[in-house]
Amino acid sequence: MHTALKELLFKMADDQLVLGHRNAEWTGLGPLLEEDIAFASIAQDKVGHARQLYILLNNLGESDPDHLAFMRRASEYRCSHFVQLPVGEYDFSLVRHFLFDLAELVRFDALRSSSYKPLSDLANKYYGEIKYHAMHARTWLKRLGNANEDAIERMQIALDYAMPFALGIFEPSPYEDILVTSGVFIGEQELKERWLMKIAEVINLTQLELPDVRILSPVYGGRMGEHTQFLEPLLEEMSEVFKLDPQAEW
Repeated sequence: MHTALKELLFKMADDQLVLGHRNAEWTGLGPLLEEDIAFASIAQDKVGHARQLYILLNNLGESDPDHLAFMRRASEYRCSHFVQLPVGEYDFSLVRHFLFDLAELVRFDALRSSSYKPLSDLANKYYGEIKYHAMHARTWLKRLGNANEDAIERMQIALDYAMPFALGIFEPSPYEDILVTSGVFIGEQELKERWLMKIAEVINLTQLELPDVRILSPVYGGRMGEHTQFLEPLLEEMSEVFKLDPQAEW
C-alpha cells in the first residue's frame, strides 16, 4: 500500500511543483496587472500544495521536502508532460490553466473522502483554493472563447494542441486497483470522465469546440519517468539557488 500511496503523492506533488514554476514565469509579463498578480498567486499556491504533498511523502519514509523538490534526477520525477511544456503565448498558458486546474478540482474533490486520512485532510484544506483557481480559469476561457474572431481562433488552436497532453494527466497507475479497492482514490479513468464533463460544461458556453477525445492519442510517459526535453533545464533553473548551499537555513 505504501508504494501505491507514494506513486499517487509523487505525481500530484511533481505536477504542482513544475506547473507552479512554469506559471511563475509570467510574473512581470502578464498582459494585465491584475492577471500578472493572479498568475503569480496561483503559482505560489501550487508550490505550497506541492510542499505539503512532499511532507506526506516524508512521513512515509521519503527524504525531506527540499530534497524531493530540488535534488532528484529528472527521471525520478513523475510529472505529466503537460506541465513541463514552456509557457508559450498567453493563449496556451490560459488553456493549460483551464484544463489542468479543472483536473485538480475533480481530483481534490474526490480525495476529500479518501480512506487515507492525511490525504483527505489535505484535500479538504486546499479544496477552496483550487476552486478559486478553477473559477479564474473558467472566467477567462469563457471571456476569450466568446471574444473576437482572432481570440477565438487562437484559443481553439491552443485547445487543440493542449488536449492530448492534458489527457496525459490521467495516465493509468500500475497500482490503480490497490488504490481503488482500498478507497484511497477513485482511479484515473473515473477522474478523467468527471473532468471531461466539467470542461465540456464550460466549453459549451463558448464558441470553442472540444476536441474529440475518442480519436486523440494521450501523451503518456511522465508518470513513468520518461520526460520531454524541457524538464531537465527547468529543474536546473529551479534548484540553482538551493544547490549553492543545501544546508543553509533561511
